[in-house]
Amino acid sequence: MPAHSLSKRSNSTKYVVAHFMVGNSYPYTVDNWLSDIQLAYQSGIDGFALNVGSDSWQPQQVANAYEAAQQSGTGFKLFMSFDMSSLPCSTAADAATLRNYITTYATHPNQFLYNGRVFASTFSGESCTFGQGSVVSGWSSQFIQQLSGTNAVYFVPSFFVDTSTFNTYNGVIDGMFNWNSAWPVQVTTSYVTSLLGAIGNILQNPTSALGSLSSLVGSTNPDQQYISALGSNQTYMAAVSPWFFTHYSPQTYNKNWIYLSDDHLYAQRWENLVQIRDQVDIVECLTWNDYGESHYLGPIEGDQPNSQAWVDGFDHIGWLNLTSYYATAFKTGSYPSVTKDQIIMWSRPHPALATAPDPVGQPQNFQITEDVVWAIVLATSPGTVTLSTSSSQSQTFSVSSGISKLSIPISPGGYMAATLSRNGQNVIDLKSTNFTFNPNPPSYNFNVLVISSD
Repeated sequence: MPAHSLSKRSNSTKYVVAHFMVGNSYPYTVDNWLSDIQLAYQSGIDGFALNVGSDSWQPQQVANAYEAAQQSGTGFKLFMSFDMSSLPCSTAADAATLRNYITTYATHPNQFLYNGRVFASTFSGESCTFGQGSVVSGWSSQFIQQLSGTNAVYFVPSFFVDTSTFNTYNGVIDGMFNWNSAWPVQVTTSYVTSLLGAIGNILQNPTSALGSLSSLVGSTNPDQQYISALGSNQTYMAAVSPWFFTHYSPQTYNKNWIYLSDDHLYAQRWENLVQIRDQVDIVECLTWNDYGESHYLGPIEGDQPNSQAWVDGFDHIGWLNLTSYYATAFKTGSYPSVTKDQIIMWSRPHPALATAPDPVGQPQNFQITEDVVWAIVLATSPGTVTLSTSSSQSQTFSVSSGISKLSIPISPGGYMAATLSRNGQNVIDLKSTNFTFNPNPPSYNFNVLVISSD
C-alpha cells in the first residue's frame, strides 16, 4: 500500500456528524428539529448531514433545521448531503437545485464550513452529468465552478466508484466519503460459504463458523483503500453504523437483506477508527433516522418510509450513550473516564433460522448472524456483570473500569437481563420488557431492540 504524507490529516480538527434523512421528517416542526439537535449535541455529535431528495416539501424542512440549530445556541452544524439516488441530475437545470441549497445557507451561522468553504456531500452521484459530456465536467462546470466567494464549496461526496479512479475527479472533489466502510458489506452468505466450506457447516455449528468472521467486523481495510487513493491534502470521511436490516418487497423498494452487524459492530468500528484517527478527518454516523435500513440512532419519530413492521417498538436510543463515549475519544485522541455506570444491550427478536408467514421472504444473508445478545458495560470501577437470557442461561464476567464488550447466546423464549454488582450489591439491574425471543415470528425482523440502564 503506497504511503503518503498524512500530516494535514493528523493536525486537523476532528468532527463527528450524523446522517439525517430529511425525507423522513415530513411532519416535523422547528421544535422537533430542536429536540433532535439537542439530543445529538449531548451525544457528542457536532452536526447533521442533511440528506435531501426530490420532494417539494423538503426545502422547508431544511429551513426548519437551520432555524432550530440557531435557536439551540449550541453551535451545532448542518450541511447538505445531496441524495443523488433521488435528485435528478441529467440536465444543467438540475444543478440549480443543488446550488440553491448552497447559496441559501452559505453564510448561515450554523452552516458547517471546512477550510473556510461550505461543506457539502452526497449519497451517490457518480453517474450525474448535468447535461455535460462527462460526470467530471458535469459536477465541475455546473456545481463547483459556479459557486465562488462565500458560496465556494468544499465537496466530499460519496461516489460509489473504484478508488483507482479518484484522481480523475481532480478539480471536483476535496475528499471522499466512504459510505460502505460502516459495515463488512462483502460478507454475504456466499462469501461465508466459500470461506468456510459448505453452508451446512454454518447451520450445524454457527457459533464456531461465524466466529471467524469477527475480524472483518469494523475493519479499517476499506478506510486504508480510500486513504491511499486520496491526496495528502484531501479530506477523508469515514462511516460508522450500529446495524443494517431492510425488508421491502419487490413491489415496493425491492430491498431485503442484512449486513453482518454482530460482534459489537458499532463499538468495534469506533475503536478501530480511534486507532487510525490521524488519518481520518470526519466520522459520519449512519444514521440518525434511516428507519428503513434499521440503523437509526435517534428516536423513532417523524414519518417512516413504510418500515413500521420492523421498527415500531425497537428503540435504539441506548446506542447514543456509546456515541458520546467514542466521539470524545475520536475527537480528542483519548478515551474519557467513565463517570457513570451503564449497561447497553441489544438482541434481534427471533432466531435467525426461524420461519415466518411473510410474503417478502427471508432477507438475503440471514444465515450469517448469530442468536446472541450483545452487551456493552461502561464501568466507573471494577465490578461483576451477570448476563442472563433465561432462568437457566446466564454468564458472569469480571469487568475492569472503562468499557467491556460482552455477549451471551439467546434461545427461543429468551429475554435480555444484566446486573452490575460491587461488594455484593447490585449497582445496575437491567431487564427487557415486552421482549421475547420468538421462535414463531409473524414476520421476519432482523432489527434489534436496544435497552440500557438509566
